[in-house]
Amino acid sequence: MNYPITYLFVPGNRPERFDKAFATEAGVVILDLEDAVIPADKAAAREHIARWYRSHAEAKDRIAVRINDSESEWYSDDLAMLRSVGIPLVMLPKSERRQQIETVIANGPDGVRVLALVETARGIRNVHEIAETEGVERLVFGTLDYAVDLDLGGDEIGLVYASARMAIASRCAELPSPVAGVTSSINDVERIKGDFAFARNFGFAAKLCIHPRQVDVVHAACMPTTEDQAWAQRVMQAAQSSEGAVQLDGKMIDRPVVLKAQAILARSHVAEAH
Repeated sequence: MNYPITYLFVPGNRPERFDKAFATEAGVVILDLEDAVIPADKAAAREHIARWYRSHAEAKDRIAVRINDSESEWYSDDLAMLRSVGIPLVMLPKSERRQQIETVIANGPDGVRVLALVETARGIRNVHEIAETEGVERLVFGTLDYAVDLDLGGDEIGLVYASARMAIASRCAELPSPVAGVTSSINDVERIKGDFAFARNFGFAAKLCIHPRQVDVVHAACMPTTEDQAWAQRVMQAAQSSEGAVQLDGKMIDRPVVLKAQAILARSHVAEAH
């Protein structure tokens, strides 16, 4: 429950936005070298990120870099920059095989950790293998690219199978809950809430953001309702008042109920911290 709730993208070729993004409440700021940067700007974006990171030691625990995928012409240079600067958290797009993760671990800086961005049919097929690879910190669902890869319609029902597999793979590998994909509507609060609520139904506990305005919306959406928190507190009080079986509102409080109450209270504390 101590893992970030929000991951905010910032284009790597817009260094004037780095400080602004870092000043938000986002759990992690992702400096992007991939989709947000045109080919002609890739080299300059690497330089911007390296220069900014070297002068912001306090950013170490809140910064990640999304590199270009392993089949791209920019991949090796991206890894070399991470290694030379020592950036410890990397997002790997098009994660489809264990070997891709292992290559990043072998060629990145010491102690590098990987946010495995799963966004293709092959990635979903191999998601358990990916999740169990040493060095993976968390699975991330690239919903937009996944929808393109499978030529899905606009209905979220097309994400059900992949969402379930990612959540189950994360749990089996003892990883934190996976990260939900982006919502392209920057200002549509209800759409952002709805997308996150859909992901929460599968056990996702964090979300990618593409604008600072989305960060607070996601944090608020992650907060359990006042009613849920009150119920959880009553459950914990009842459970602590007796060493044996106990009832609350005519229902037996057993271990799964207590664990659910603990999870609700823990989630509320994490959301409050943001």
